[in-house]
Amino acid sequence: MIWRCRERTFDVTERTLVMGVLNVTPDSFSDGGRFAEPAAAVEHARTLMARGADLVDVGGESTRPGSQPVAAAEQWRRIATVIETLAAAGVPVSVDTASAEVATRALHAGACVVNDVTALGDPEMATLVARTRAGVVLMHMRGTPATMQHGPAYQDVAIDVRDQLADRMARARAAGIAAEAIALDPGIGFGKTARHSHELLARVDELAALGRPVVIGVSRKSFLGAPLDLPVTERLEAGMAATAVAVFLGARIVRAHDVRETVRAVRIAELLRSARRAVPHASPAAGAGD
Repeated sequence: MIWRCRERTFDVTERTLVMGVLNVTPDSFSDGGRFAEPAAAVEHARTLMARGADLVDVGGESTRPGSQPVAAAEQWRRIATVIETLAAAGVPVSVDTASAEVATRALHAGACVVNDVTALGDPEMATLVARTRAGVVLMHMRGTPATMQHGPAYQDVAIDVRDQLADRMARARAAGIAAEAIALDPGIGFGKTARHSHELLARVDELAALGRPVVIGVSRKSFLGAPLDLPVTERLEAGMAATAVAVFLGARIVRAHDVRETVRAVRIAELLRSARRAVPHASPAAGAGD
C-alpha cells in the first residue's frame, strides 16, 4: 500500500508513518502557546524529525472541543514562516486545515499533504487537492469543533464512521483525487464519547477494509485520561497502548506529540502484526507449553 503526496511516495505496506504534531496556536488543548512563535515552532519540528517523525503536521487553528473557527488570514499568519522554512529544508510537511485558502498557500510553500478534519467540507478543497496531486487525510467528524461533543450518538459507531468515510472517499475520487493520495481518519475524540473512541480503536481493522491507509490520532486526548482520571500531562503510557493496538489492527499512519516514544511502540506493534500474518492458523500441538 502506498500513499502518494505530490512528489513523495510513502510505502506503508509494512512500515507505519509517524506524523509529528506541531500546533502553532495559542489555545490547543495540550501545548497551546508553546510553539506560537515561528522560531520555537521550527526548532520543535526539527526535534520531532530527529526523534523519528516521518512528516510534520502543522496547524494554525485549534480543533479542540468547543473551539471557534480561526480566519484563514490568521491561520496563515501563524504558520507561513514555519511551513516555508521546513519545506525549504526538505521536511515533509502536512498542513492541518479545513480552509482551501490556507491549503493553497501551504501547498504553494511546499507542503505535500492536506490534513482536513472536515473531509473536504470547503467546496474548493477537492479541486485544489486534485490539481496539486497533494496527499489528503479525510477525517470523520459530526458537526464542528464548537458543537461536536453535544450529545454524540451512533447506531453502530464503527459502521457509521466507515460508511461516511467511504462516502467522502467516493466524493474525492469523483472530484479527480487519485485513490493513492487518500488516507482516512476516523476522528478519535471528534464528535465521539470516550466509549465511541474505545470501540473505534478496537475495530480499526473494519476501517482498514476500505483499502486506504488509516490514520489514528490519540495523543494526549481526554478519552485516554477518563478511565484512570489522568490529566493531560500524564497520558503518555495510555496513548502508547492505544496507538500500539491500532497499529496491530491495521493503522498505517499515527499522529503524535511524543514522537520518540510513539516510534518505539509502533515498531514493536508492526513486528507483532507481521508475525500474526506469518503464522498459519492451526491447533497447537498436544502438550505444547507444558
